[in-house]
Amino acid sequence: MLFLLLLTVFILPIFPAASEFNYPKILDHPWDHSPITVYIDNKSVPPHYSPNYYTQVQKALNYWAEGGNGKLAYTPVFEIVDSEKADIRIRWVENLQKNQGVPSGVAGDTIPLIVNGRFMRVDITLGVGNSHWGEWVPYSDAAMLAIAEHELGHALGLDHSNDKQDIMYPTNEQINNTNPILSKYSSLLLFAVYAVLAIVVFLSVSYILKRVTK
Repeated sequence: MLFLLLLTVFILPIFPAASEFNYPKILDHPWDHSPITVYIDNKSVPPHYSPNYYTQVQKALNYWAEGGNGKLAYTPVFEIVDSEKADIRIRWVENLQKNQGVPSGVAGDTIPLIVNGRFMRVDITLGVGNSHWGEWVPYSDAAMLAIAEHELGHALGLDHSNDKQDIMYPTNEQINNTNPILSKYSSLLLFAVYAVLAIVVFLSVSYILKRVTK
């Protein structure tokens, strides 16, 4: 009985009620026209830029055009154009913290120009990697896809969500957990860790009780 109680205490935080999740929006309908034009700057690129990053942005656009995370109040239609006068302008920089002044660990930055409750233009700046223990590590294609999807979510009016499984969660979880096996089984692994911890606590309490009752 004690084991079940301990197991419940440790396991419940893993599965919060759906009602606890929030998916706030910057604007419900940020664009007053369709299609939304997109300029992807693959010419003025920094070192460590990969040509595959352009493809990942295209995939991210398709992700939202096909429904995304299901939290948009509209279906966006995009048109990629070769003009910096586009509605959404996307570029890459080597050091996002230095170039944009964002906090450490941030992989992308989205700045909308809002006039009369509508987006007039959105500038998205993406980093190409970060430093781990003094060594530069470029973002993988999977990481860049997650970054682009997240920042485009902002460009479409979504704010940060508190749902860790949502692409709009405000951490690098989607970027760091790009191993498909780990991403698929992360909840099971976390469950196993809590279960082992509960067993250890149960055995410890049982041992203490036996010593006390002797």
